[in-house]
Amino acid sequence: MNLSERQLRQKAMDIRISVIESLAAAGSGHLGGSLGLADIFTTLYFNELNHESQNPKWANRDRLVLSIGHVAPVFYASLAHAGYFSTAELKTLRKLGSRLQGHPATDHQTPGLETSAGSLGQGLSIALGMALAAKHDHAKHRVFSIHGDGELQEGSIWEAAMAAGYYKLDNMVAIVDRNRLQIDGPTEKVMKIEPLAEKLEAFNWQVHECNGNSIHEILSCFTKVRATTGKPQVIIANTRMGAGVAEVENDYTWHGKPPGQQDVDNFIAQVKQSYHENS
Repeated sequence: MNLSERQLRQKAMDIRISVIESLAAAGSGHLGGSLGLADIFTTLYFNELNHESQNPKWANRDRLVLSIGHVAPVFYASLAHAGYFSTAELKTLRKLGSRLQGHPATDHQTPGLETSAGSLGQGLSIALGMALAAKHDHAKHRVFSIHGDGELQEGSIWEAAMAAGYYKLDNMVAIVDRNRLQIDGPTEKVMKIEPLAEKLEAFNWQVHECNGNSIHEILSCFTKVRATTGKPQVIIANTRMGAGVAEVENDYTWHGKPPGQQDVDNFIAQVKQSYHENS
């Protein structure tokens, strides 16, 4: 499925609205990162990933490992809008017995999930194993993983990064949500991770950077990724936490806070206005 840039922006708007509505219905969950990653997820599911929503276990599908499981709301919203299940099911987020728990869990049989997520720092190792297996089997699919920048403070990330570079896994694409914020504040005050690009390059990764809230720049970045071989790829996506809602943007206190019912109409109106201003 390849949508136009305008169609992708509209789809990102729809996904943001679903995130706001589902979190408000749940009364708990993570809003900031989910809004910030909506453009990345939209581009993946409606332009970049090779996948079939009506056949989630298709052998030739690209794999997506969500390492930062707390942004499950935007993951679920993207899956629903891509046809894996009804958008109405999004209102069951975090409810007892729902397939859409606060962190993705494969034991709930949620269509489109490749792995469970929760403890940070594990996703790159999982993606590494999948990419190695694909190389061993001469499979053509790619393995994508999505990480928070605060997550890069975990040592296991760098062990996996070293192995991926050593094995030249060019079927592996990591995406870093570089919003420069984590639950306790700015990443560079909690535990500095810069110079990030130079570190990844030293581990033999091909580094790409883009504005992670610009569909145009994201598309351009993926074009460069597809044209590069011989190395694992990483996209440093410079995003704004809470993108689309002024009260949430770049405010780390919204890391794990849902919108209240009184916020829903205002937040959705802002998301719609942002779409129309940029279309």
